[in-house]
Amino acid sequence: MRILALLIIVCSFQHINAADIKYPVSQIPKQLLKGANVVCRTQVEEYHLVSLDEAIVKTRVALTILNEKGDRFSGMVVHYSNLIKVTGFEGSLYNAEGQLIRKLKSKEIGDQSNVSEISLMDDSRVKFHNFNHRTYPYTVEYEVEEKYLNTYNFPRWFPQAAEHYAVEHSSFRFVAPLDYKVRYKAFNYPQPPAETIQGKYKSYFWEIRDQAVIQSVFASPQWREMTTNVFFAPSDFKMQGYTGNASSWEEFGKFQVKLHDGKDRLPQNILDKIQQLTAGISDEKEKVKILFEFLQQNTRYILISFGIGSLQPFEASYVASKGYGDCKALSNYMYSILKAAGIKSHYALINGGRESYARFFVEEFPSHQFNHMVLSVPLAKDTMWLECTSQTESAGYMGSYTGNRKALLITDQGGKLVNTPRYGLKENLQTRAIDAKIDAEGNLVMDVSTIYKGTQQDEVSSLINNNSKDKVQKILQQHLELPTYEINSFKYDLKKGMLPQIEEDLNITVPAYATVSGKRMFIVPNILNRGGLRLTFDTTRKLDYVFESEYRDEDKQVIEIPAGYELETPFENIAIKTPFGNYSATLKVEGNKIIYHRIREQFSGRFPPASGEAIAKYYNDIYKSDRLRIVFVKSQK
Repeated sequence: MRILALLIIVCSFQHINAADIKYPVSQIPKQLLKGANVVCRTQVEEYHLVSLDEAIVKTRVALTILNEKGDRFSGMVVHYSNLIKVTGFEGSLYNAEGQLIRKLKSKEIGDQSNVSEISLMDDSRVKFHNFNHRTYPYTVEYEVEEKYLNTYNFPRWFPQAAEHYAVEHSSFRFVAPLDYKVRYKAFNYPQPPAETIQGKYKSYFWEIRDQAVIQSVFASPQWREMTTNVFFAPSDFKMQGYTGNASSWEEFGKFQVKLHDGKDRLPQNILDKIQQLTAGISDEKEKVKILFEFLQQNTRYILISFGIGSLQPFEASYVASKGYGDCKALSNYMYSILKAAGIKSHYALINGGRESYARFFVEEFPSHQFNHMVLSVPLAKDTMWLECTSQTESAGYMGSYTGNRKALLITDQGGKLVNTPRYGLKENLQTRAIDAKIDAEGNLVMDVSTIYKGTQQDEVSSLINNNSKDKVQKILQQHLELPTYEINSFKYDLKKGMLPQIEEDLNITVPAYATVSGKRMFIVPNILNRGGLRLTFDTTRKLDYVFESEYRDEDKQVIEIPAGYELETPFENIAIKTPFGNYSATLKVEGNKIIYHRIREQFSGRFPPASGEAIAKYYNDIYKSDRLRIVFVKSQK
């Protein structure tokens, strides 16, 4: 009897333990583990459009963290505000065998403001949790439910979040009333979604399984092109009493017109100031420049994101009295100033950012694809674009943050897609002249004069406008690709304009730049501008090569060496012309002076995988030439 009772107890425990087993690592398909830091065991998302005023979002996700590099995915962060409520938040932690370690307690859920230092009004908050488990591998599971009190912006299904992230299973279900037009745009999901009807609602279902790791390699296309994802956007929508439609760019723009209506009134003192500043000036471009500088001198950027305020600007009179605003408020204020001066302008929605993904835009899919607002001023012979949040940017210049991309122009008739200014090979220039001298011990002292134009001056502009002189010195001391050096002096001269430029003058000492060995001196003539890539042709590559940036660098260097040396190994002059770019480097010796001339032109474009061999050769030739060392031998005369 005792033996029987013991067997019953053991079997009962085995049954309980078996029931608690979830997500054992042993069940992950081996092909998903290769190169992975994290494996998504399952991610089930559902967006239920209840009405134009409400949507319910449910998410259940389980992630197996394989190593410390996967820890950044191990927590859960949920943003909420007056327009988004968190109605459920649960979590569980499992070990490698799939045994439950513990469940999340409600008191462990963090809750804090998501307001940044530059925010004035922002109701954004976050709920968050992390088990902070560091015994690998382990699995976290979270279930979250949210209630959206607006339908302006729909979610995106992005099952594969990043590199080294494999997906065992992921699905997305969109549920909407039968009479609602659901709009979606799928990437790398060739078949249509599964559709079912349940009562008054219709659901659309997408699902993937066993998606191995994808790695972003050199010159990869946008991540959205490389993996499965689906964009969703409303047809009709509603937000805090404002209604709109996103079925076309024109209709989507009409919503913005509503939000800006009546926001352009200015106080009398500002109207008087506008008249005073523009009196006697007939050139509209000059008027715009003067008024833009007035804006820059009298306002500063402060983020305002509070309900509809994330889309709607404060009144111009408010900005005039307070002296601050966000991108919408400052653009509206500048719009109002120009209107008072008799100059027509348009708001423009844009996705700002210097990263390549910020320029990704789906033209054929009208939807909210923006995070920023600027102003466009059509003139008789040109269009001036104004970045109203910047206190230093030139009037008419967009740069790498907002240039070279699509924008939605908000006209009286609605929205219209346009291009922001393009900065290409002729605009993005870096021209450098170096006058250097090497002593008998190989120490080098040089005067470096560089002119940066277009987007090539963006980083330098940020450096000198956002840092003290001491900080600039410190950054310069770490910036150059030289083993050791000392910045003896530096000077900058900024010239504003539609295409701004910065002139930089540096005096630098580089100890032991040249290697002196016996009667020989070894010198790399290219001192400061060396291409940094060596490539191997990948014969298995299936992705196109995508180059987005264009620029032109020209370096002219004169290096004086001690008298009595003769060239022993000549420099191999090179000239390369390819569809990806051009490169040339020449060298000659006149007396005890080395005269070196280098030009590199980088083209933008998209090239098939078969181009990889030629691309690798091009980059490797540049790498080799830029580091080519010449040898001088001391004459016996």
